[in-house]
Amino acid sequence: MLLNGCRDQHNYEAFQIKINHTIKKLISTLGGKSSEELRIDLSKGKSTEIFKWFLASKLFGARIGTNIAIKTYRKFERCGVLSPEKILETGWDGLVRILDDGGYARYDFSTATKLLEIMEDLKKYYDGDLNKLHEMADDEDDLEDLLKGLGRGIGDVTVNIFLRELRSVWKMANPIPSELVILAARNLGFISQTEEPLSALKKIWLAHTIKGKDFSDFEAGLLRMGKDFCKKRKCSSCPMGEECRCKKAK
Repeated sequence: MLLNGCRDQHNYEAFQIKINHTIKKLISTLGGKSSEELRIDLSKGKSTEIFKWFLASKLFGARIGTNIAIKTYRKFERCGVLSPEKILETGWDGLVRILDDGGYARYDFSTATKLLEIMEDLKKYYDGDLNKLHEMADDEDDLEDLLKGLGRGIGDVTVNIFLRELRSVWKMANPIPSELVILAARNLGFISQTEEPLSALKKIWLAHTIKGKDFSDFEAGLLRMGKDFCKKRKCSSCPMGEECRCKKAK
């Protein structure tokens, strides 16, 4: 019994070391929060920075390539159009030009219209401050509903993108992980089919935190893996191939 106990303990420790290695590799190879990639600092909860991430999330939310969304955000940045007031001042024609220059041509007209409607509601009901919107929310579900109630251009995907990187900033930012995050997490063996994904992933992260990173970095890495490799079945080119159960099962 003692021998078996030692063996079980050794296996458990080896398993924990493997999980820690996998998480570190995931974040180091696939990256963490998209907001940091865009040089947006959400850590202090400043309204100006949160709005920048809100705009970026709106751009990421369309069915368009990530690189195009990033390029378009950079155009907004270079033009100094990074606040509700500036977007309203720029107007429909100016927004279309920025969107076109960023390669967002497929959605330029509709996105320009939606952005103006969203900014008008944000100014009218929350003085242009998303922190005030959060303060007025009753709970997590109400927060998501208030965001989706801005204009006609905020859907579930955009809300999920926006809130998942605010988990450590807004107490009511706690969205359910996207299907792509769950897919990658299951392929890496982090969660089973029967576990509740969010609580299971948070438990793993608490046991294997990485200095200078938070849960949102972990989630972002899983999202990239799920979006760029798992969904497209690009197992052979996935940098997490050695750790992935999906590839080993083939």
